[in-house]
Amino acid sequence: MATSISASSFLGSWGSSFTGEERAFMQVKAAPPQVRVARPVRVQPMMKNVNEGKGLFAPLVVITRNIIGKKRFNQLRGKAIALHSQVITEFCKSIGADSKQRQGLIRLAKKNGERLGFLA
Repeated sequence: MATSISASSFLGSWGSSFTGEERAFMQVKAAPPQVRVARPVRVQPMMKNVNEGKGLFAPLVVITRNIIGKKRFNQLRGKAIALHSQVITEFCKSIGADSKQRQGLIRLAKKNGERLGFLA
């Protein structure tokens, strides 16, 4: 850094003055480069049935689903499950079982359906 004091370069302070190159260098601010990193692409988790191919009735269920389509198949399955739950509820009413026992029977029916392959 060159220090020069002269009448023409005196700018109101007793400090050192800068040459033209040094002044230009000081005026240019080195901004850090901004690198934009794209978000990583998230792969949607596949909702795969863990019971696929398991159970006595699984092949029949899979073939039926492939023939009539997933949407229609799920509608039919929902109706069948609702109807079965109603049958269980009526049975519980006829024998005088409380709601906790009814819930237990519905859970047992779901587990049996999984084992047999109806939920494949």
